[in-house]
Amino acid sequence: MRYFKMNGCGNDFVIIDARSRGALPLSEAQARAIADRKSGVGCDQVIAVERSIRGDAYMRIWNADGQEVSACGNATRCVAWLLMEDGGAASRRIETPAGMLYAERAGDHVITVDMGSPLLRWEEIPLARAMDTQALDYSAGGYSAPGAVNMGNPHVVFFVDDVEAVPITTLGPQIEHDPLFPQKVNVGFAEVRSPEQIRLRVWERGAGLTKACGTGACAAVVAAHRQGRTGRNVEVLVDGGSLQIEWRAGDDRVLMTGPVELEATGELPS
Repeated sequence: MRYFKMNGCGNDFVIIDARSRGALPLSEAQARAIADRKSGVGCDQVIAVERSIRGDAYMRIWNADGQEVSACGNATRCVAWLLMEDGGAASRRIETPAGMLYAERAGDHVITVDMGSPLLRWEEIPLARAMDTQALDYSAGGYSAPGAVNMGNPHVVFFVDDVEAVPITTLGPQIEHDPLFPQKVNVGFAEVRSPEQIRLRVWERGAGLTKACGTGACAAVVAAHRQGRTGRNVEVLVDGGSLQIEWRAGDDRVLMTGPVELEATGELPS
């Protein structure tokens, strides 16, 4: 099976083109083996591109721990770029477990994805009990009142004075597995530098601390705007680069624009 090693702002993927095979029967163990950085190809997520009746392709996502998840914003941009390069089109519709996503070319290696509308009700995150998701009645490690947003996957976003000072590798897994989040949660720590700029680091459920998280960047802007910290069009600085996020007021859609990079191609044993 042919694969593409790609990254979006350093968040890296092994993307397997399975459109000629139909569904890709990848087990948790196989996904972990591919993602392993010592014995496998190495990546944050393994992606399968399959045939779709409704869209141009169907995208499936496995985190590095082998668990299948519903959404990955940076991977969507990478898959969209591959599909555009393959067919010569300027836009593509990608079906995911979280719904249909529309992507268009914004530059040579720059893609914009319409990530849909954020889910903001407590049961949509989901949380284990009713709570105001604008600022949760929850604290960890001295940080409190995070915003909660579902962007196809659950996110909690803490606003901090200095993101570099946060012990993310300690706090991240603690919060990820807290009983308040029955499906576990992606944990963002956001430093608002201006109404137009956020510095963000994310502990991703099942993957750990990554160089970028596309859905996390979207969630951070939604959470920041709901708390009156930023506007709706914000640059999000991540460890691997920069993403531009716009939460449109008119139709409630979240648009994510950022770069993609093709690192290598290869063959996996069938």
